[in-house]
Amino acid sequence: MPQIKKVTLQSGKVRYRAVVDMGHDAQGKRMQRTVTMDTATEVRDEIARIRNQRATGMFVMPSRITVSEWLDIWLAKKAEDLEESTVQGYKNALVHVHSYLGYMRLQELTEEHVESMVAWLLVGARRRGGQAGTGLRPSTAQGVLSRLKEALGRAVVRKLVHANVAEYVKIPRRARKEDKRTNKRPAPWNVVEVKDFLLGIKDERLFAPLILSLMGLRPAEVAGLRWEDIDFDAETLVIANTRTMIGNARVLEKNTKTEAGERTLPLPLPVKQAMLAFQVTQEAEQMSMGVRYQRSDYMFVDHLGQPLTTRHLREAAYSLQRKLELRKVRLYDARHSCLTFLAVNGVPDVVLAAWAGHANANFTKRVYVRPSPEDLRVASDHLASLLGFSEGEAA
Repeated sequence: MPQIKKVTLQSGKVRYRAVVDMGHDAQGKRMQRTVTMDTATEVRDEIARIRNQRATGMFVMPSRITVSEWLDIWLAKKAEDLEESTVQGYKNALVHVHSYLGYMRLQELTEEHVESMVAWLLVGARRRGGQAGTGLRPSTAQGVLSRLKEALGRAVVRKLVHANVAEYVKIPRRARKEDKRTNKRPAPWNVVEVKDFLLGIKDERLFAPLILSLMGLRPAEVAGLRWEDIDFDAETLVIANTRTMIGNARVLEKNTKTEAGERTLPLPLPVKQAMLAFQVTQEAEQMSMGVRYQRSDYMFVDHLGQPLTTRHLREAAYSLQRKLELRKVRLYDARHSCLTFLAVNGVPDVVLAAWAGHANANFTKRVYVRPSPEDLRVASDHLASLLGFSEGEAA
């Protein structure tokens, strides 16, 4: 038991104090905690409590670290295993946490504080021209809350806090349901719309990259394709390189998003023909522009040889949608159309996930497969045969 000393303060008040040895930190530095109480009995009780918590792995050393300081430490470590684009997304989400809770000491943070932040996110977190604006969408607020939960979970592991006070905080169900009603996400194109789009763009210069999007490739995968990735004889296409954008301005070239994303896909004949046609176009443009043409290994470039970006592809797709008077959908949603079509036509789940570049087939079906009313008609036809009966049977 540490020695308990009687201490007389300047005010004349008598208190009792003991220094508890806490061992050494990760750097080998000795750690101690000073316990000061009104009575010697209280000091002994506190020492016993500390020893019990240490024995059970529950003790947390007092710390003055703030929420903002911990978020910076956590994100710096997290960034070692994340893509640059993902790190930027984390930073954007945590801006709101820094703004609302960052000044607080991490160990003083409570569930009520987190709930208060969530309420603020939904009513006034978005700022316009330096002035308080409207709230964030519940889906965006959920992203902010998820990042905070993850950071606090790590703080528990590091013995900086006793518990993750954000663990049971949720975005109110009413807000989520209202958001879903007022911000309905456009449904991916159905089969008829896909065919109308393909028919309308078959003579366009960018027909090949756009048909690849409708084949289920991510825009970043299309932009990152190189001629070395395609084998026309074997009729295969290797997805191994991506070119995405940071802040819609800077191109980031990297490997596929996940290990499952690196895959080899068979090349359907219409896609092969479109790519061969684009190759001929590219060669003709190269000869026409001469020394002004910038050679590269990329498959999809402009008429001067500059590689196309996801922004170029997106803007081209929107322009053609307007021209053809088709319902506007995101280019990325072409993946949903492709995977839904494959799923409702009986492609096995494991093949569907491999085609999409996912490791989890359940994720593919849950997120990307969205049967349309036309797709559900098949089920209706089957039910008609089950539920229907002839006049003789009715009698």
